[in-house]
Amino acid sequence: MQFSDINQYDYELPSELIRKQGVEPRDSARLFVYDTKTDTITLDIFRNIAQYLPAQSLVVLNNTRVLPVRLWLTKETGGKIEVFVLVDQQRMDEYIPVLVDRKVTIGQKLFFSTGEYFEVIGQEEQVFFVRFVGKSEISLVQILEQYGQTPLPHYLEGAEMTEKNLRERYQTVFASSGASVAAPTAGLHFTENVFTSLVQKNIQPLSVTLNVGRGTFSPLAESNFTRKSLHTEYVSVSGAVVDQLNKAREEKSSITAIGTTALRTLESVQKNGHFFSYTGPTDIFIFPPHHFQGAERLVTNFHLPKTSLMLLVDAFLRDKGASRDIMSLYRVAIENKFAFYSFGDSMLIL
Repeated sequence: MQFSDINQYDYELPSELIRKQGVEPRDSARLFVYDTKTDTITLDIFRNIAQYLPAQSLVVLNNTRVLPVRLWLTKETGGKIEVFVLVDQQRMDEYIPVLVDRKVTIGQKLFFSTGEYFEVIGQEEQVFFVRFVGKSEISLVQILEQYGQTPLPHYLEGAEMTEKNLRERYQTVFASSGASVAAPTAGLHFTENVFTSLVQKNIQPLSVTLNVGRGTFSPLAESNFTRKSLHTEYVSVSGAVVDQLNKAREEKSSITAIGTTALRTLESVQKNGHFFSYTGPTDIFIFPPHHFQGAERLVTNFHLPKTSLMLLVDAFLRDKGASRDIMSLYRVAIENKFAFYSFGDSMLIL
């Protein structure tokens, strides 16, 4: 596949199909089920997802948490400046990587309303590095929880949700680790009732972590295809989880990836179908053709046009020998008024 082929993944979406806030309850979102073996489409509700998954199988979820990384600080001149904290980076013990919307210089101080401040200590291209000067016992997470705002994709700007509601709804119920600037949206539909229905079929949930970075919103470039790599994101898969994954492979049990981030993680930590524990960066770029060995099923939302997420899903369909490609499925979803993007409905590929 070449960069010029990306235009094949463009489509028009009626604005009314961009849902601006999550449905209540979460598992009442609609579910678009596509069986690649029979080429059949079933329209259902997400709370019924367990009936489509085989008993005694695994589902793999990305347990990363979204942090409120947008800060509005004050320069020494009194001017306001927006600071976007790159929490997805692996190390932040000596410095904090940030993006800013105004010119800053090394040594400059950016003040919080309490008088505490970030001091600019370095720069690498567009990224600045700051250190926090204030209460020594406060952590970066505490700073963000107290002062930050949840970042939103551009298509959700203007959503009528308070910051409190946004922090709750733009977060999975199982978020427990890591630090992301965007939610692993396929997981937003899960509820305790859904997990109960999985357990009743002896379907075991496993957690991996992929910290979703700001690059997830970046358009694809020709260099991504020449290098065959994407923006770097940090993943973590424990030895205990790897043992369960490899046991499933030995027993010929099925693995369902919940979201493109979970699938990207699984593909990053396997070789020839054997999984290994790992904590570190991945820049894997998955596009057609690609042979998947990390999962047999995929749960995913409906994605923005011409994105790496669409390419990954289409590669998954092609690898399974599906009669339809992603564009064909999206046309059916649009005809049936499925909601798209972060707070949209869900697709299950069997």
